[in-house]
Amino acid sequence: MTACQGKSEQSPGSLQPTVSHKIAKEKNVVVPPEVERSWKAVKIAVIDKRRATENIYTVPIGGVFRLPSSNLTIAAEAFLPSFVMEGTTMTSSSNKLDNPGVKVRITDSGQPVFSGWLFSRFPTTHAVTHPKFGFTLVGAVPASK
Repeated sequence: MTACQGKSEQSPGSLQPTVSHKIAKEKNVVVPPEVERSWKAVKIAVIDKRRATENIYTVPIGGVFRLPSSNLTIAAEAFLPSFVMEGTTMTSSSNKLDNPGVKVRITDSGQPVFSGWLFSRFPTTHAVTHPKFGFTLVGAVPASK
């Protein structure tokens, strides 16, 4: 059989990488001045899944709170009482508690566990997956007038 004789191997053309998914643009958080002046803290329920207990902690907006008897910290980076998303910008459409959301950063012994939004009306949206604890936004603390 001579079917393969006389044919030379051809090298493949240059490989072109393909993009498997779209790269998301960084989202901007814009806290209106009236909102920033009106709220000083958020209340976050922390559910201990192993003990079946729930405790509510007050976390200052712009501050960090360390959970008692653990290495977990919760930083409340921004609070929007009426969360809306316009393109790549997240802001508040009013100062009313229509769709409260808080942007949090949760760490365990300094290692990131979760960075994202907690919503009181939609607690399972962007839910934190941690083997021992669950987190839910349950309220907001107005600033003193």
